[in-house]
Amino acid sequence: MSKEVLQADSNRFIENVKYYIILKLQLLTHNQFSSPRFINFLKYVWFKMVKLYALTVLYKSPPSVTTLKAAYDVESFSFFQKNSIKEFMCFVSKTIVERTQTCARQSVKEGEYMCHVYVRADNLAAVLISDHEYPRRVAHTLITKVMEEFMEKHPPSTWPALKEVTADFPQINTYLAKYQNPVDADALTKMQNDLDETKIILHNTLEAVLQRGEKLDDLVSKSEGLSAQSKAFYKTARKTNSCCSLAP
Repeated sequence: MSKEVLQADSNRFIENVKYYIILKLQLLTHNQFSSPRFINFLKYVWFKMVKLYALTVLYKSPPSVTTLKAAYDVESFSFFQKNSIKEFMCFVSKTIVERTQTCARQSVKEGEYMCHVYVRADNLAAVLISDHEYPRRVAHTLITKVMEEFMEKHPPSTWPALKEVTADFPQINTYLAKYQNPVDADALTKMQNDLDETKIILHNTLEAVLQRGEKLDDLVSKSEGLSAQSKAFYKTARKTNSCCSLAP
């Protein structure tokens, strides 16, 4: 296990201890610490532990899927892993969108990550990659909002020919940074009361999303979006039973 992973685990443990102590303090002195301001502070401390890694808008034009715009936060990974991590996040996002029906929502667990996806009736899609602690409702509300704003800037007629490098949508970086703290999305979730969480399909592994006869190893090997270095990292991770394809 790398020093970076150990440090991340240590930091998360410390944050959990902090939250536990504060929560116990609130219970012991309920009258003094029951104000809305203090409750919001507790939420802030709790949600500091969650993490967003990638936010991507895509266009599904069977049999292919095109990335229209993406934002990444890979600062928690080592310098030598960052490019491979981005490539795998892009690969996983496309793979899940390809296997998600229109008008459907899915949340797919892959190792220590969660991939939240929504494909609209017009084939515009979005994927948010987070850790397990990030609230599922907030994740799906966020990707819905991002797609709405993307369509306002880029009408559907432009999607088939739109390229990621030329697509003007800087808001995606703002959203990824702002909603690292889900508390900031409270107002957003209240606006999306029509979001039915019971209709979000849950999968425990990425393999569960694949079609019959498909193997993740084969998809990685054939992928044109993954560099030779990223594929080598993936093979090494699989041999050592590393947690997932997102983190070689």
